[in-house]
Amino acid sequence: MDEKEEKILIPKYYEETTENVNAAIDAVMKKYDREANTRLWTGRPANFIKILSALFSLYCIYVTLFSTAMPEVRLNVFLGLILILGYLHYPIKRFHGYVSPGLNDSVSIPLTFDMKIRANSIPFYDVVLMLIGVIPFFYFAWNAESIIKLALRVTSPKNPNYHLMTTMAVLAILSTMELCRRCVGIPILCVVGALMFYTFSTVRFGKVIYDLFYSTGDGLRSTPIEVCAKYIVVFIIFGAFLERTGISTFFINLANAIAGASSGGPAKVAVISSALCGMVSGSSVGNTVTTGSVTIPMMKKTGYKPEFAGAVEAAASTGGQIMPPIMGAAAFLMAEYMGIPYSQVALKAILPAVLYFAGIYIAVHLEAKKLGLKGIPREELPKIIKLLPKIYLLLPLIVLVVMVSMNIYTMQFSAAIAIGIAIFVGLFNSDERITVRKIIDALAAGGRGTITVAVACAMAGLVAGCITSTGLASELISMVVKISGGHSFIALVLTMICCIILGMGVPTTANYCIMAATCAPILMSPAIGIEKICAHFFVFYFGIVADITPPVALAAYAGSAIAKAPPMKTAFNATKLAIGAFVVPYIFAFAPVMLFENVSSMFEVILICATALLGIFGVAASLNGFLFKQMNIILRVAIGVGGLSMLVPGIISDLIGLILVGSVVTMQYLKKPLCQ
Repeated sequence: MDEKEEKILIPKYYEETTENVNAAIDAVMKKYDREANTRLWTGRPANFIKILSALFSLYCIYVTLFSTAMPEVRLNVFLGLILILGYLHYPIKRFHGYVSPGLNDSVSIPLTFDMKIRANSIPFYDVVLMLIGVIPFFYFAWNAESIIKLALRVTSPKNPNYHLMTTMAVLAILSTMELCRRCVGIPILCVVGALMFYTFSTVRFGKVIYDLFYSTGDGLRSTPIEVCAKYIVVFIIFGAFLERTGISTFFINLANAIAGASSGGPAKVAVISSALCGMVSGSSVGNTVTTGSVTIPMMKKTGYKPEFAGAVEAAASTGGQIMPPIMGAAAFLMAEYMGIPYSQVALKAILPAVLYFAGIYIAVHLEAKKLGLKGIPREELPKIIKLLPKIYLLLPLIVLVVMVSMNIYTMQFSAAIAIGIAIFVGLFNSDERITVRKIIDALAAGGRGTITVAVACAMAGLVAGCITSTGLASELISMVVKISGGHSFIALVLTMICCIILGMGVPTTANYCIMAATCAPILMSPAIGIEKICAHFFVFYFGIVADITPPVALAAYAGSAIAKAPPMKTAFNATKLAIGAFVVPYIFAFAPVMLFENVSSMFEVILICATALLGIFGVAASLNGFLFKQMNIILRVAIGVGGLSMLVPGIISDLIGLILVGSVVTMQYLKKPLCQ
């Protein structure tokens, strides 16, 4: 296989031209991912915006590594710069796509528009909105010491500057909320708006303004934005550099070499490559579109139904956010909220992530067997031996994991070193060699990628501020305890529903922050009794699966657009494939040993791993309805119950599950056709 073939992957299965594919990706991203709906900048203005974004990334790296400024200065400047970049990138109205400048006329892709698009244009009202939002943040940063000394008096009617201080705070909050509407979406604003209405109606106006804008521990500058500015932004920049080293191509080629030739190989390639790429990207929609543009056509040509192909990619890409060691941006927030090192968060996430992807892998294998699908001919696949020279591309990830696990260096320092290693290894990749232009592109992409996460974290801070100001947390706990009657399972179901509803169209980071401030304390209350770590992992998982859960399953809809399949069918297939994400959180909520909590011996860990994998196999087989041959409803129920029993830690439940699963497998094997 020559270099050209290796770079574009399997030519027979990859018939679109590069321009066609790039334009299609652009269109789908703009339709399903608000973060991709940016203004159209070309020429010198585009270069100016790119350099500005790159400088912002460099500033963030410098501040997180070397700055000794007080948080009120650092975070206000950070939020002010986010507003500047945000309004430069995101227009007032969403549009679904555009044909990239210079695209061949022969390429015809149907695109829909919600507005007339003009290149290099920013309306005067956007400049005004940007300025009235930015000035209060910079004013606060410049006068931080005097404002801190005033404390609550800053928004007291007795303060001579009362009207000025409250007006600036209101304008800053509203400007940030408007940017959130543009780049994140309306659902989270509905939550924030409802809480703010309740807060202003029950608490003194000045007190609320102070808590939401001027307070040092609540509101806009609470834990979410502190973690974003301190940790997340550096890891977003690291992810941008890692993508430009060519590691995504390496992951996809590696997955092809491992699983491409097996039965239904392209679907298994999608599972493996999306798990590896998704943990770096941190965006389920973005990962679905980028890797799906390659894997979904391959799956369809192999014989999978379009809705199944789109669902496989969506489910696997969404699961990338729970895949250690990177786990998207929310993992760092989890470490902060739970008060444990990030390395422990990654360690505890291993078994649930393995179960999640094992469930999808088993499901696509059984589907391939049921349909009699073959794999890709081995002569068309990359050879492992030829991929080994590219294994150095993993060095940045390895260095990052080792440094973080050692707990000697800070996470941001480890990420900065990993960025340097990524640049170094990129110099040796002859296919996608990193250049000065790519370095600037990576810095710009990192700065641009920070906008949505930072704004979402700011909104999560407003939610936390409203809850703190009103004391709403205790009322929520009392209400849920009353509805659930003190039964943990009912409380978990209610929490799951809340997470999925709040997570519809909302970034995982914001969803987790909101649920960590509202629902996690409910689960941890003495009346419910779920352990702290289990509660936080529970809300984290169900915030993620909102991207594949109908009716607002953005990742599934993105997959359906590429597969040209019915969106709702794709979403339901994705939900079925990702069944592990709906079952496993309940298991570790009642049995923390699955998260390596309260472990008494190594045997217990081995046992839970083995039985959990067998259990997820039973559940996947039950949902698919095929093992060695079609299963009737009785066998499907039996193997499903057996699988669930084995997922519940305990000797008795494991024995019951083993008997049921073993019996069904034996019966199916003895009755299988001789040709198998």
